[in-house]
This record gives sequence, structure tokens and C-alpha cells, in this order.
Amino acid sequence: MDNVSGYRPTLTSEDNDLETCDSSPVEDGLVGVFGDLAALPVEDGGRRPTCLRCRRPQKVCLCPFLPPQPLEVSTCLYIVQHPAEESRVLRTVPLLAACLPQGKCNVIVGRRFNEEKHPELAAVCRDSRTLILYPGPKSQSLEELVQHQEVGTVKHNVLIIDGTWSQAKNMFLKNSLFHLPKQVQLNRTLSSQYVIRTQPSNICLSTLECAAVALSVLEQNDHIQEVLLRPLKALCSFQLQHGAQIHHSKEHLLKNGMYDKPMPKNKRKIKRMEKLVTDHNICPR
Repeated sequence: MDNVSGYRPTLTSEDNDLETCDSSPVEDGLVGVFGDLAALPVEDGGRRPTCLRCRRPQKVCLCPFLPPQPLEVSTCLYIVQHPAEESRVLRTVPLLAACLPQGKCNVIVGRRFNEEKHPELAAVCRDSRTLILYPGPKSQSLEELVQHQEVGTVKHNVLIIDGTWSQAKNMFLKNSLFHLPKQVQLNRTLSSQYVIRTQPSNICLSTLECAAVALSVLEQNDHIQEVLLRPLKALCSFQLQHGAQIHHSKEHLLKNGMYDKPMPKNKRKIKRMEKLVTDHNICPR
């Protein structure tokens, strides 16, 4: 918007004649009104004050739903985050980080990672204790992996890709570092509580939910999952109370004839959507 105080129109001879006339009471009143408006304080156009712990605006702070003290865990999480996630308002990773001790939830932002530019991440990927949580035919069940382990005997690192399903798939396929750790997936049946964002299928989970289940399995403590999901449920409840709509998964919409978007013409995308209806174990990334 132009700076009004700096505006100086070119005056014609008729304008000069008008300026020499005495001002009317109406004009004096207008000047007084605009003078009062000019005296009003200008609102700060910056972002709303943010809570330093949960990273939410202070007016909708979720700290009452976080654990009083960070959860003690031996597992170390590495969240590899797509850059687009940083700008999303309703992110789950800040809530996850707020529940864990410093250094137990490390967020690394980017699309491409290599040993030269990311030596610390490369070292983690080469560590024999590191697991990458990514479903697929080569994935081993996380529950089976730790079934015969005693609590605390192995301090695992867990990599989780944070992004949309297509972004996560692209990042996994194009980063050779992510193919070094043992690939694992979750076998627990859990419907996502993140109902304010659309998931491909009913069994697909948000990043926070994946981490909550993985930590509860590795630490052999179901209380961890309950504590980590509490702020997520509060976030969704607040959004729904203030006008947000429940987002059913694409699988649910297709099975119940509620999918109102044009069907794709690409054959591969059509087959993928057909799998959402017929394959109960698919979680496409």
C-alpha cells in the first residue's frame, strides 16, 4: 500500500484557487476525523506470539496436554523432513519434540542427503543399530525385531521421513543413504487420530503417531504411545471445535462412494487407487 503521508498531487490553477477559499465546517469535521484516525496505533503485521515449547500460537498453546517432564527413552529419533512441512500450520513434529528430551528427536530438513554434506546423518545411517521406518516388501516387522530383546540392551536410532506420502516415497527412493539401515514397518492395527488431514488409507499414520507406536514398541512401554498421542488429540479436537472438518481417508471415501474428485487418467494412479479399496495392508508412500 502506498504511503499516504508522502503523497503530493500536482496542483492546477483551479486547485490553487480552491485552497485560498475559507474551509467549511464540514471540511473541518472531516479533517478532525482523519486526524483522529491517523493518531490510532498501527497494528503489528508480524506473526502471533508463539509458545517456545509446543511451537503453537500462545492463545492455542497445547502445553497442558504435554507431559510435565520429557519422557525418558533410550531410542533416538531422526526426523528427515521435507522442506514443505516447515510451512504447514498443523504440524505434528514440534509436538513430538516437545515430549522428548533434548537430543532424542533430531529434525533434519531437506530433499537430498549425501555423505559429503551430511556426514552426521550418514554416520547414523551406517550404524548397525539404526532402523528406518518405511513400509514395503523388504520391511521387517518392528514388533518381531524386538520380541526377543531385553529393554535397554540395544539403543536404537530410528529414521522417519516426514512429508506427504508422495514426498516421502520420492525422498526414500532418491536417497541412497536411506537404503543402508534395516527397513522396518509397524504391524499394530491403529486408526489415525490425525483426522484434520487426509490420509491415503485407514492404516496410514502421521509422523507423530508413527513415532509414538515405534517408541512404545522399542521401549516396551505402551504408556509412551498414550502420552505422545494426547497433544495430537487435543490439537484435532480444538480445530474441529473451531470449524475444521473431519478428513476421511481416500480409502474410506472410495469404498463408500464419497470420493467427489475427478478420477485420474493415468493407469498407474488408477491401479494405486484400486489397491486402496482391495488391499487392506497397503499404506502407499
